[in-house]
Amino acid sequence: MSVVPAELRVPAYRAHVHYPVNDPFDQGVVEVSGGHQVYWERVGNPSGKPAVVLHGGPGSGAQPWWRTYFDPARYCVTLFDQRGCGRSRPLASDPGIDLCTITTQHLIDDIETLRQLHGVERWLVFGGSWGSTLALAYAIEHPARVSELV
Repeated sequence: MSVVPAELRVPAYRAHVHYPVNDPFDQGVVEVSGGHQVYWERVGNPSGKPAVVLHGGPGSGAQPWWRTYFDPARYCVTLFDQRGCGRSRPLASDPGIDLCTITTQHLIDDIETLRQLHGVERWLVFGGSWGSTLALAYAIEHPARVSELV
């Protein structure tokens, strides 16, 4: 009997998802405004249809189960931990952090930074919970960069 690590388990309410949790083919940290470093990772097919995942909040981060929504043979998915949470630094909970550097506009700008970093012209924007609100805000500001909104 194998034990699946907790961070790779798909929550029961997401058990209908059919794709495996795949390891990133690329990952890193990008410097953004306000002294923040945003963690990102890419999974799936490097030549696949571009997509970006916007996680919920507050502070949840891009957990591995988010990867299971996309066919890894067809999509090139960028996931990232929004500024202030997860593997991005500094954390919103750090003493002395200036919360004025963690706004919706900053997050929209971070999405654009990632799009440009990876040379993506247009991508599917996928959001859950708070991420759905962020996806709408991004699409309103950058409609030419959004191929689909989920």
